[in-house]
Formats: sequence, C-alpha cells, structure tokens
Amino acid sequence: MMTAKERFLTALERKIPDRLPVTTHHVMPYFLKKYLNGVSCEEFFDRFGLDPINWVVAQKPDESKGDFFDPTQEEPGFLEPRRVCSGNWRIQWEEIPDQEYRTVRYHFITPEKTLSMVLQSNDYTTWVSERPVKEKSDIDILAKYLPAPLCDAAEVNRRAEAYGQRGLVRGFIAGFDVYGQAGCWQDAAVLYGIENLIMETFYDPEWVHSFLKILFERKKTYVQSLRGAKFDVVEHGGGDASSTIISPQIFENFVAPYDAELTELAHLAGQRIVYHTCGGMMPILEQVAELKPDAMETFTPPGMGGDAQLKEAKKRIGDRVCMIGGFDQFHFFNECSPAETRKEVRRCFAEAGEGGGYILSPSDHFFDADPELLNAFADEARNCRYAHG
Repeated sequence: MMTAKERFLTALERKIPDRLPVTTHHVMPYFLKKYLNGVSCEEFFDRFGLDPINWVVAQKPDESKGDFFDPTQEEPGFLEPRRVCSGNWRIQWEEIPDQEYRTVRYHFITPEKTLSMVLQSNDYTTWVSERPVKEKSDIDILAKYLPAPLCDAAEVNRRAEAYGQRGLVRGFIAGFDVYGQAGCWQDAAVLYGIENLIMETFYDPEWVHSFLKILFERKKTYVQSLRGAKFDVVEHGGGDASSTIISPQIFENFVAPYDAELTELAHLAGQRIVYHTCGGMMPILEQVAELKPDAMETFTPPGMGGDAQLKEAKKRIGDRVCMIGGFDQFHFFNECSPAETRKEVRRCFAEAGEGGGYILSPSDHFFDADPELLNAFADEARNCRYAHG
C-alpha cells in the first residue's frame, strides 16, 4: 500500500499507483458547516476515506524593499493570503451597510491615485462587484506601486513536514491581494472584467499585453521565490482562460506566452505545476499541454457546462500530463442513487485511468452534496485498481 502522498506523486509523474487516487478540489466551508457540523478539512478527508490535500497559503513581504503585512487585515479568510503593503501601497477597507449581501469596499492608496474594489459575499462564496482597474491608465499605478509578495518557504516547509505522508501539499501562484487568481489572464480578468478584457484584445491589444506584462512581472517575483518550498504541486491558470470563455486564438496570443514562461520558471524553482481550467477545454487541450504543466484540471463534463470527453482527452494529451478531475459532482453528489454514483466513478476510471497519470476528483469544488453519495464516490474509487503487480 502506498501512502496518500506517494499515490498522488506517482500519478503526477504519469505512472501507475497502487490504486486510483481519489480526492476533491477545495473543501468548502459552507459544505462542512451545513452537512458535517463544521468539522475540519482533515476530519472531512478521514470521514470519507479520500486522499487528503493540504492547501498551504504562505506569503510574506519583501522586507528588503520596505514592504510589510497589511496592519488593517482581519484574520485571513478561506484560502486568503496575508496582504502585503508598502509606504506607497496602503489598503483601507470599509463595510457598506444595508446591502443584500455583505459588501466591503477596499481602497488602494498610492501617492498618485486611490483605486477601489468592492467584494460581496454570501454563505457560499465571494465575488467582485466593482473592479479596481476602471481606466486604462490605472495599470500604470499597478506597475509603479503594487508590491510583489514572496513565498514564505520556511512556513511552507514547516507545514509540509508536519503533514508528512498524509497527503498532497498544494499551493498556487500569487494573485492580486484581496481577490485574485494564479494565471496572468485570469488575474487581469478579475481586475478589469472578463468582457472588457476580451473586447480590448480586439480594440487595443497592445494595452492588454502591457497589462499582462505588469501582472507577469509580479508573479515572476513570487514564482522565483518558490525555490526550496516543499510544495508537491502549485496551481496556475484559471477558468477565464477556458474555451467556454475565450477563443483558442485569444488563448494563444494573450494567455500562453505569459503562463508558459511562469510554468518554466516554476520548474526551474523545483516546483510542479497543475494548470486549472474550469470550463471548456477540448478545443485548447494541446495548447494547454504545450505550456508544459505537470498536470491539467478540471475536465468539467458537459452536464456541468463544460465539454470534457475524458476518453478523447486521455488519448490526445494523457501521455504528456497527469489529468485531474472529470467527475460530475452536480448530478452524482445529489439526488441520485449510490449505484449511479459508483457507475460514474467507473466511467471516469475506464476513460482516463489507463496507464496511470489520473487523479479522480470532482470537476472543481462543490457546495451541496449528500454524504451517502460521497461515501459511494470514495469507496468505489478505492476499489479501482490497476492490473499490475
């Protein structure tokens, strides 16, 4: 029997583990509170017998530049890093009362201009309702004053050591503090709005490239600081780079050049990369694989708004990357029989498991799920074994 960590790493190296690795993406606080009386993520993995993932968020300021942690930040929320400020980039925030949802406005104060961003939240999640980049010249403010966080490798290693062989230690490339994501295109979409960003690829492509280069340089600083950090895999990419949102041409011209170089830099820093694309993937499978990540996710099936055909994807790119995901959690974690859930597990294994290099997981996170069906999902996957040894 392999440990969970060995099982994950064997799959990430596109080899055959002792059995099919089975896990989930994020374990959402909403689910834990509603269905499991608020147990911890570790208790969740133990209860269902899933292979555990420990998401580690450990950033620090570059003190050599005079950067410091934001003194106004409350206890960081779910997967939220500690924010980094400087003398030229300060953050103030205020809660706006009498709104349908909890609403917080953030002010990013610089010597030239104050940018603002509004986040709203409900019991499920948080979203951006006002983007900080409102004028094209605002990216110049980001270029001049936005601090670049560093990886706190010592903290990562402390937590990795404590986790031992229990499971996978996973991180992500730093996004914009307050609310951001790993890929350059994805971060730009958060800051400016995906519709606006797509339109500017036609009307002002040079400005879009300037924007992406600014975000790239910030992420490059973070990625280079990953050297020595004992992550097992680091997340890159984002759903706004999926073919559900953009064309293969936009991906080739505006996503690939920046994310490919960050992937290469991460490899030079000794890290594995999983490229996250929740949405359409089939028209860009080879384009994503050409970024040379170690793994790709989420292979969202048509029943959930994606387009993944696991068998075809395995044939096209399975010899180049580990595949993660593919399970339809919307239809098979709710309002079906355990036998139907087990059948879906077997379908995924049959279509993507051959030769190893596959980790079964829901295609991204879930909020609602029947615990009985989660048990069936995990149990059936543990019984998916390879014909070797």
